Amino acid sequence: MTESEETVQCWLVERSSFGDERMVTLVYATTDGERQLTKQLSTNLLMRTAVTAARDVEPERLEPVDDDRRERYATEAQRMADTRDPDEEV
Repeated sequence: MTESEETVQCWLVERSSFGDERMVTLVYATTDGERQLTKQLSTNLLMRTAVTAARDVEPERLEPVDDDRRERYATEAQRMADTRDPDEEV
């Protein structure tokens, strides 16, 4: 996965689950912590879907990151970029 004009590479920075709803939220962010993609998957779908360290995302699908999370997301995205291959399952 590489960044191109049509996509932006985002790295997994957060995974959380909701017990009663059996839903998992995955957050991928840019290495500067400025933009994010949030995906919610059922646990059933998650078992059939590979969760990779990074995803190439169309810019229009990205949302701004709240100020209180920006630094944490930037740190975690950069850590993932430094230690994982983009296609590596996590």
